[in-house]
Amino acid sequence: MELGAAFGNLDLGTDFGAIRDVVQALEEHGFASISTNDHVVGGHPDRARGEKVHLHDTGVHEPLVLLSFIGAVTTTIGLCTSILLLPQRQTTLVAKQVAELDLLSKGRVRLGVGVGRNWMEYEALGEDFTTRGARIEEQVAVLRRYWTEELVTFEGRWHHLDRVGLNPMPVQRPIPIWMGSFFGGVVERVIERIARLADGWTAQFPPDDAFAATLERLRGYARAAGRDPEAIGIESAVRVRPGDDPQRWLDTVEAYRRLGVTHLKVTAAGNGLTDPAQHLALLLRWKGVVSPTTA
Repeated sequence: MELGAAFGNLDLGTDFGAIRDVVQALEEHGFASISTNDHVVGGHPDRARGEKVHLHDTGVHEPLVLLSFIGAVTTTIGLCTSILLLPQRQTTLVAKQVAELDLLSKGRVRLGVGVGRNWMEYEALGEDFTTRGARIEEQVAVLRRYWTEELVTFEGRWHHLDRVGLNPMPVQRPIPIWMGSFFGGVVERVIERIARLADGWTAQFPPDDAFAATLERLRGYARAAGRDPEAIGIESAVRVRPGDDPQRWLDTVEAYRRLGVTHLKVTAAGNGLTDPAQHLALLLRWKGVVSPTTA
């Protein structure tokens, strides 16, 4: 089981000297990856219609720019978007940006993508919120073509490409594409899509019976699509707090292991920690406890 660290919103603040120190320490202590999330803009609360969506008063780093910085000050740690809201972005531009990040980092990128649920963000970016599920499928196909072919010709519903190609190409051909799903509920067509198209699933579930049942359905969908379910990575996340019982950490890791989770990321968000060093200390404490059991 690979152990990674996850940072969302402005967990590490805006002092890039401090961010450098944190990510270099994570790499030094053997974390396999760093994940960061994505929101370009947030709307005013009055527009949210009671929905739980990203609002303007919560800051978020641009993930590809942030990961480019992290990639430049590290040498081995993986760089992951978790997740990039793909349908609100231009596919060809994403292909170029992520290929460049993969070059910069010498092949350390994992692109996690999803559709999101903030219609205000799609509106601000001039993209159609209502077609995002179908469009991400076509986008994934186009991205993989860009990253493996010198010249791409593609005729789809949203993409019309005539002998165009990236230069330079990425190190990984193709770059791994994982997919995320909404927290707090199962959308069956999303699970089927992940099983059919993704290299891995970033799953927001505790290690319970509901997660086990969903995993079984995902593996069934994979077999129906002619894929080996074991080839699909499964990533889960744990949130740690300063007063946690270390035994609870061990029990949680073991529960995820029994379910077949291949990647586990940890976050210290939500604890009111204002100093990046506090986040780092808690993450390192967690890893020191659980890493002997995940080797």
